[in-house]
Amino acid sequence: MKKQPQITEKTRQKFVEVFCELYSQKPIEKISVQEIANKSGYNRSTFYQYFTDIYELLDSVENDLLNDIKKEMANKELSMHTVQDTLYCLDKREHLLVLNALLGDYGSARFLKRLKKEITLDQLELNVPQNHSLTPYFIEFYLTTSLSLFRLWLQRQKDLSSEEFFKIVENLYSRGITPYFKE
Repeated sequence: MKKQPQITEKTRQKFVEVFCELYSQKPIEKISVQEIANKSGYNRSTFYQYFTDIYELLDSVENDLLNDIKKEMANKELSMHTVQDTLYCLDKREHLLVLNALLGDYGSARFLKRLKKEITLDQLELNVPQNHSLTPYFIEFYLTTSLSLFRLWLQRQKDLSSEEFFKIVENLYSRGITPYFKE
């Protein structure tokens, strides 16, 4: 009963795309399997061949993105990475639809938590004191701020080029906002 792999993946991908479009427009609780199936051009029974429910689809979308990030980070030649390296991995055309959904107004805090967990702290080049009582706060500030800026950039439909965006993030960490007021 298995169909050709390329057709199966194309159908699955269509469900993912439609789900992400809907999830970027409304909360997951307002999305129905019927709506996803209709907009995908398939019936509900086809949806259930791929996913048991919308939450499994969400998990699949999150897992696929996190796995892509892991692969890209593993392929980097450096053993240490910055948060910006992770953001570079996210800044890919094929991730845009998924990121707009997961980091959008209706995205879950759970995904942000998972994403921060994937950016393993021992691999990051953070210039923060080690074994200091404030270190967890510094790390949280760094990760949360970077992801929040990335989210804003996506919401503003990448109004800056990738180079400009990554440069401003780097400058904000190294020099703060004061240099921008002098212009």
